[in-house]
Amino acid sequence: MKLPLFGLNRFDSRSIAALAADVKRAETLGWDAAWIPDSQLRRRDTYVMLAAAAQVTERITLGPLLANPMNRHPTVTASSIATIDELAPGRTVLGWGVGDTAVRLAGLRPARIAELESSTRLMRALLDGREVDVGAARPARLPHHRPVPIWIAAGGPKTLRMAGSIADGVFIRVGTHPANIARSVQMIREGAVAAGRDPSTVGLGAIFHTVFLDDPKRALLMGKSMAAGYYEYSPALFDPPGLTWSGPDPEKLKREQKVWPDFHHSADLESSGRVVDFLPEAAADAFSLHGGASEIIAQLAALLRTAPASFDHVVLHPIPDPVKPEDHEHGYKARVAREILPGLRAELGKS
Repeated sequence: MKLPLFGLNRFDSRSIAALAADVKRAETLGWDAAWIPDSQLRRRDTYVMLAAAAQVTERITLGPLLANPMNRHPTVTASSIATIDELAPGRTVLGWGVGDTAVRLAGLRPARIAELESSTRLMRALLDGREVDVGAARPARLPHHRPVPIWIAAGGPKTLRMAGSIADGVFIRVGTHPANIARSVQMIREGAVAAGRDPSTVGLGAIFHTVFLDDPKRALLMGKSMAAGYYEYSPALFDPPGLTWSGPDPEKLKREQKVWPDFHHSADLESSGRVVDFLPEAAADAFSLHGGASEIIAQLAALLRTAPASFDHVVLHPIPDPVKPEDHEHGYKARVAREILPGLRAELGKS
């Protein structure tokens, strides 16, 4: 089977220099893509960090995961990502979505689907060098335009269909259960067909929260926290796997148990997992990869083999990285590169 590009979206962000060095290290370790979150109240400026990473790397794909139309005007984002592609030509991708933690921490709301669609069309036109009516005295045009691919991250049915109709690629954010993944791929294809596009031309990617811990009990608790995070944003994702939420309202739980800002991003994922320990183990299985290296290789290999289409990108969202950022030898990035990626590529290569 075709091997996807394996990417990571957490790097040493203590300084710009530290991040650039860490992305370079990831490239050396064998990672295929480096994704930088766009969350202005949690990290340094995404595009400054991408520029620094671009200048010290040669091969690795770079991009924000995820930028959104609420933090910056889409014309600003188009200009920024085109500038990054000048530094990393042909290996830059714009990861785009409605915004979740980044907008909520700023007191903003996530983008509506119509806003995500219109902003995508606007950026696509600007990145292709076309003139666009933005309501100014004259049409807008990006003088340094470059054809950077726009990949939309989506989980809900309407967003998936919309993404299939206009995006260069779609990152599926629905967890790890085959039913949710198959349903998502079908919706992307439906959106492409409705727009008169060949579905095979729409790239596919997936974002998997990956709890890499040798202690199965701790890994399971964190996996349950991931499941709760998916539920609080998209309760309908519990339906295809046949899961039910048997506890109190998640917003009430977060307030009472001081889980902040959400179950996905709690500072103590083990503690937030205990808050939702009423969830069955199947919920953790449906929304995360979890366990030691051999367990994650088996889970991910089975998932990719049975998926209804080949993935171009797989993003392994690290949960957690328990060591100090400067301990590069024992951190998630190095351990996955040593203990998971070679075995996974070999296993998939047999197919």
